[in-house]
Amino acid sequence: MSKKVVLITGCSSGMGRAAALYLAKRGFKVFAGSREPERLREIESSSLVPIKLDITDGKSVQSALHDIKRVDILVNNAGYGLVGSVEEISEEEMFNQFNVNVFGVFRVCRAVIPKMRERGGVIINISSFLGKIGLPLLTFYNASKYALEGITDSLRHELKPFNIRVHSVLPGFFDTNFARGNLVTNKLTFSEDSPYKEIVAILAPTIIEQINGGNDKIEVAKLILEIIEDENFSARVAIGDKAKKFIPMRQILSDEEFEQRVERYYNLDRLQ
Repeated sequence: MSKKVVLITGCSSGMGRAAALYLAKRGFKVFAGSREPERLREIESSSLVPIKLDITDGKSVQSALHDIKRVDILVNNAGYGLVGSVEEISEEEMFNQFNVNVFGVFRVCRAVIPKMRERGGVIINISSFLGKIGLPLLTFYNASKYALEGITDSLRHELKPFNIRVHSVLPGFFDTNFARGNLVTNKLTFSEDSPYKEIVAILAPTIIEQINGGNDKIEVAKLILEIIEDENFSARVAIGDKAKKFIPMRQILSDEEFEQRVERYYNLDRLQ
């Protein structure tokens, strides 16, 4: 039997890179997508093939997928976090956040689904526990991940007749390059003149500390393999300390109670 083929987006670093390496070592043929595939040359092998893939560009997606005849598993991992207030974020920043985290997922799915329909497959969307929890200054990132949860729910119905499973992974904070390279901050919000400077002073250092001290990214890679191998895996799964703390809490508390817990945990109650 030929190797199962996996396409992973956003493989230059972090969870994407870890998942690509992990699956390649376990018998999969992995196409590791990145806007800068040269950053993956050091880990290239017969089982791990870097490809140039810019999910914000439909032509790039079509070009990257043109010669890949078969995809059994798609991992939509590429994404970044925009940090800033709704008042101060620009139109361009707003669009770019959704262009990567939401429309990029749609572009790749549109290109991959025709390659899956005949034999079935698995789509795994790397979401975030912030796809179920709101935090100030992360409104656009939150909204993009809430959207990804909706995409997962709808696609599960849409693709079920073709034996294509769709799942969502909701990581908490993990020790990846996210805080250093994948957080984009709005200059106005982070200036001394911003009306939101008190929120920034309280929240930003805590978030960065939690990301840089978070769980090991290999946990996500192992979970991806579990999802692939288990045909009865649940629609979504939380992973990491923060996700496992807040997601169950979100399910049992009222909106008001949950909001109070979040505010206390992140010291936002000090602003009242």
